[in-house]
Amino acid sequence: MTDPSARPEGLSAYIAVTAAYWAFMLTDGALRMLVLLHFHTLGFSPVQLAYLFVLYEIAGVVTNLCAGWIAARFGLTSTLYAGLGLQVLALLALAQLDPAWAVGASVVYVMLVQGASGVAKDLAKMSSKSAVKLLAPSEDGGLFRWVALLTGSKNMVKGLGFLLGAALLAVLGFVWAVLGMAAILAAILVAVLIAMPPGLPKGRKGAKFSEVFSKSANVNWLSAARVFLFGARDVWFVVGIPIYFYAVLSDGTTAGNRTAFFLIGTFMALWVILYGLVQANAPRILRAKSRPEPELIASARNWAWGLAAVPAGLTAVAVAAGEPQQWLTISLVAGLLVFGAVFAVNSSLHSYLILSFTKAERVTMDVGFYYMANAAGRLAGTLLSGLTYQAGGLALMLGVATVMVTISAAAVGFLKPER
Repeated sequence: MTDPSARPEGLSAYIAVTAAYWAFMLTDGALRMLVLLHFHTLGFSPVQLAYLFVLYEIAGVVTNLCAGWIAARFGLTSTLYAGLGLQVLALLALAQLDPAWAVGASVVYVMLVQGASGVAKDLAKMSSKSAVKLLAPSEDGGLFRWVALLTGSKNMVKGLGFLLGAALLAVLGFVWAVLGMAAILAAILVAVLIAMPPGLPKGRKGAKFSEVFSKSANVNWLSAARVFLFGARDVWFVVGIPIYFYAVLSDGTTAGNRTAFFLIGTFMALWVILYGLVQANAPRILRAKSRPEPELIASARNWAWGLAAVPAGLTAVAVAAGEPQQWLTISLVAGLLVFGAVFAVNSSLHSYLILSFTKAERVTMDVGFYYMANAAGRLAGTLLSGLTYQAGGLALMLGVATVMVTISAAAVGFLKPER
């Protein structure tokens, strides 16, 4: 998969891949907030809002399953360029949405466009994460540092995207905001096409699709843990919490809506930025440079059970409060920020372990399979976010998150050192 002579070019290739991934995730975060807040103001229910993101997550499951083979067959740069280009087309298509369309037609159209965006995102993600395994130095915890930096910085950029999306919606409106993002991302795609240095593998003709299914017990258990970890996040993150905050913050007027948009976007941005900042510093937090793989597996177990305690406590607070109250909102903000920090350490450990468990010759296959599980968890969380919030409010939504984190922690318990 990789030529040792290309290793000196690894840093420049890593920087180019990371820059392209940053640009993509900025638009991805902004687009999520634009769609969520725009259609909520049009009167869509929590379940209808969840539907808008369902095909996005389904596309992620299918794309990650196929993308590992595509990258192994045609090369990592091909999948990266395809992801960026497809996102530009999805943004242009979304700008064609007509407010005069019936609600059903609008939902179907946005679902289809979001599906294309989901394919784009996971092509770019799989390419970027696989590149780290091939380019990172292997000594002194280099792999953990490089993957932590990529994932952490990506999430900080995506957090800025949430804030950007809310701000653009308030200032420019939906259509101009989407067109502006398409133009910027297209310019970055052209720049990456011209300037991408060597250092990434070109693919191998003999790659078989059947190779995407891993035979490693560790890869499979870690993928199962990933399903429930990200399901636990998205069950509150996608629909429930933004809609709850909108109900608390907006008085229904245009000015009130703009204020609510800004505050919701700010909270979502701060949460993801905090998440990314902790991810980027996870090797320091865990002292990973001096710790072997068995100790990091043990840390993954401990941090997983620590995370389960956070939504459990928030569920108890929501049950005690009953209806929205100021102290409940403050408790949610504080508790979810704690959840974000602990979640980030868990996610960073998972991202390191999947690259540690896999081998260079099948890295795209295992990473694709692992992120297929990630997308499956987001799909489950997205569906449950609208359903649980509409059916039982905050208490049910946070209770389901607690159960999902608990299952994730149990799956991590089956991981075993490989060396």
